[in-house]
Amino acid sequence: MLNLDVDLGERSYPILIGTGLLGQADILSPFIKGSRVLVVTNSVVAPLYLDTLQASLQHSKDVQVDTLVLPDGEHTKTLATLQLIYDELLSNRHERSTTLIALGGGVTGDITGFAAATYQRGVNFIQVPTTLLAQVDSSVGGKTGVNHPLGKNMIGAFYQPQCVLVDIDVLSTLPVRELQAGLAEVIKYGLLGSYEFLVWLEQHIEALLAGDAELLTQAVKICCEEKARIVAADEREGGMRALLNLGHTFGHAIEAAMGYGTWLHGEAVATGMVMAADLSRRMGWISAADAARARDLVARAGLPVSPPPGMTADQFMSLMSVDKKVQSGKVRFILLRGLGEAAIESEIDPALLRQTLTAGEQLCR
Repeated sequence: MLNLDVDLGERSYPILIGTGLLGQADILSPFIKGSRVLVVTNSVVAPLYLDTLQASLQHSKDVQVDTLVLPDGEHTKTLATLQLIYDELLSNRHERSTTLIALGGGVTGDITGFAAATYQRGVNFIQVPTTLLAQVDSSVGGKTGVNHPLGKNMIGAFYQPQCVLVDIDVLSTLPVRELQAGLAEVIKYGLLGSYEFLVWLEQHIEALLAGDAELLTQAVKICCEEKARIVAADEREGGMRALLNLGHTFGHAIEAAMGYGTWLHGEAVATGMVMAADLSRRMGWISAADAARARDLVARAGLPVSPPPGMTADQFMSLMSVDKKVQSGKVRFILLRGLGEAAIESEIDPALLRQTLTAGEQLCR
């Protein structure tokens, strides 16, 4: 088992990465406070892994384990679903000493984390991510929240877990589309911060798609190390943490336009990264060859490289204007200074941005 630390002083916590971890009874015990646990999962994950985790928890510590199975999908990441968690906690009289465990992908982790941040003004919280996307990104760093019809993740809180347990074995049951969506976030780390990792991905992308456990473990480790380093330096996204949003400004607009869940988050981010590379090229920051290289890697991962049919440049402009990364009325874009080097930029030539959006609009007709 690999043990990485997210260094946040008294709120530091480990990321535990390995195989067969869900069934190891003693791993989560040190991170559970009190005698009550609520495991929140979804209807897809529950039949696969809920019994294993529940048995492990009950074997390792004398705790009462309650469970809540939510409906699956990005469209369920709402205040109404959050209310279901509060209802379960209150009806079963969970106190401030309780521990919430999120067993699932990014939606489950985000919404359970937000419930933990707000129930009785904050209770203990553990992340057990079951998708590649959640393992390399959303489970680490303490971003929690729900969507609003006008914007993704617009309601939430920064709230760190006690630990993150990453069992690589669960990826063996992940649908191909979900694995591909997770690889979008993996590719993101290569594009924004490590040319060496980007080259490694170009060499191994097909094996990762095929589910090679050893390579997936290595990829998860590298991504979590980078995420932990950035979060430790900028927990509340006052500066460099915004680099982790490469592709997300365009991607969030796609998700909002299509309706949450129509495109997976990773699919939207994949197209968003291609659009960010295109805009970077138009600004003279990277070469046409570099932009093509980014696009080709995304395509090799089986991910979309152009916006959904019918989405217009005007839609992008309208939806991006309400993105949570807007500051002083200006949209902040994460663009590429080079492959492996990202930068935050809000002074964008409107004509160049329109060219990128129009090119995308033409491609998706």
